[in-house]
Amino acid sequence: MSSNRAAWQNAVGEKLSVQPAPYTSPVENEIVIKNHAWAINHVDWILQETAHFDWLKYPVILGNDIAGEVAEVGSGVTRFKKGDRVLGMPIGSAINKPSEGGFQEYTVVQAVLAAPIPNSMPYAEATGGASAVGSNGIQLAVAAGYEVITTASPKNFEYVKELGASEVFDYNSNTIVEDLVLTLKYKQFAGLFHAAGPSEPCFEVVDKISGNKFVSTAMAVPENKPSGVDSKMVFAATIKDNKVGPAVFADFLPKALVEGRYLVAPEPWVAGRGLEAVQDGFEKQKRGVSARKVVVAL
Repeated sequence: MSSNRAAWQNAVGEKLSVQPAPYTSPVENEIVIKNHAWAINHVDWILQETAHFDWLKYPVILGNDIAGEVAEVGSGVTRFKKGDRVLGMPIGSAINKPSEGGFQEYTVVQAVLAAPIPNSMPYAEATGGASAVGSNGIQLAVAAGYEVITTASPKNFEYVKELGASEVFDYNSNTIVEDLVLTLKYKQFAGLFHAAGPSEPCFEVVDKISGNKFVSTAMAVPENKPSGVDSKMVFAATIKDNKVGPAVFADFLPKALVEGRYLVAPEPWVAGRGLEAVQDGFEKQKRGVSARKVVVAL
């Protein structure tokens, strides 16, 4: 059995501590990934600083985006074999299982939340393919046949257009609501996704246009939302139990990555090496990163 180490979050407010961790073998529909790169997400350092999820028990192993090679497969897994190069979305912090946390040498990942990556793709790039909500949300929506209209800072306008957005607006503009309402007025509106920042402008836009008045948000739904607009808070881990997980990780990503139809975006910034550098990766992301993905590699 392999030895294992992890960057443990022992309590809310404490820094990460690299210590031994149990090596856990996979059950029927799981794989174990020997990690070569870890991506940093905002939720990682949010959970370090605050008890954001009231169900989460410490100590915990955080981390939601990894890339590496398959070390072991469960008895029911047919899509992967030992040695395959893969990306994965571990969900340990969502289900209170340290064995499924990303920031360790060996992570258990549900097979439905993993995808093979081309041999030519560096592991650090592959972590972008499983994360970076805005960049990948644009590409997935376009691949599903939707026209995407989005917001960004002006310096990133061309970047999001390269990902497939048809129009981009400055989210700091004083007329952003009016501009979006005018643009969407003559389109068949499917819905709006809000990832971060104040959500009130999103609801104001949807309230003023015709079509499907729905806002999907990664943040809490505001209590004062317009009564005519429906909304739900989305939680990434739920895709393991519905058709979204297989559609993305099995049906779409493997072939799209090989064919170059899906860009691993945003570009990775390797901020350090080894588990001991994960905490520094937290600090660098907190200081602000635009159109880059903070990654720690071996």
